Amino acid sequence: MGDRMDVPLPDSNYELDIVLVGINHPGNLGAICRTMLNHGFDKLSLVNPNCSTDDEEARNRAKHSGRILDATSVYTSLDEAVSESSLVIGTSGKREVGSKVLKRHFVLPWDFAEMLRGFDGKVSLVFGEEGKGLSTSDLDRCDFLLTLPTWEGYPIANLSQAVGHCVYELHRDRVKRGKMIRGVEKNRAVKPELRQILKQAISEFSHSLDSDKKELIADVFDRVILRGLPIDSEAERMIGAFVQGSTALQKQSGDPNWQRERRKRVRPEDDM
Repeated sequence: MGDRMDVPLPDSNYELDIVLVGINHPGNLGAICRTMLNHGFDKLSLVNPNCSTDDEEARNRAKHSGRILDATSVYTSLDEAVSESSLVIGTSGKREVGSKVLKRHFVLPWDFAEMLRGFDGKVSLVFGEEGKGLSTSDLDRCDFLLTLPTWEGYPIANLSQAVGHCVYELHRDRVKRGKMIRGVEKNRAVKPELRQILKQAISEFSHSLDSDKKELIADVFDRVILRGLPIDSEAERMIGAFVQGSTALQKQSGDPNWQRERRKRVRPEDDM
């Protein structure tokens, strides 16, 4: 279940480099690698790290994303780490008021994702040391700043969680714009012809019931099922179930339609 599949990373116009300044905890380092690969990113840079990429805890927390640790670049300064980037974004949970506002105009992760849609170049997303964050001088080296929409009463997130929130939003934006996820239907819509057949199957089933409220029952089924936005495969399964239910009810009541008209298919009426 947790194994990594041998498939290529999703495409982006930009190249994202996660830059960690002064990271202390190997567990955080490993967790960051895992959440990066979970969301289709694999480039990591460390500036003056206080833990090793070969640390056992980092490797254990990274699980199947250990290849990120193998390829991690290590630098002695932030300037060196971002020297080849076209865009440098700092992160902070310290949302000061007053004079510092001029230097700390933040964007939110989903706004950042939208900004990068047409960007063609290397992007460095920079995170500071646990418990401290980025220094004022490091923040000044960034083109603009990003913050998480955390609650003001406790705004500072764990480092690995902060990275996870950011890469999630970037990958979410890719998915919204057409990157498919294996096993997940992206488009919640049923084909018009299947919708028509489903409504007819519901109608025939409801009218096979021994009830004086057949129209009301059909209307309830219609509204409840279509409000759930079924996809084609779900609609097909429901059609089959309604067909079998109608056939059984017709046979039980002696209605010859179970032999002559119905059997295993539904022919939608022209006026549906």
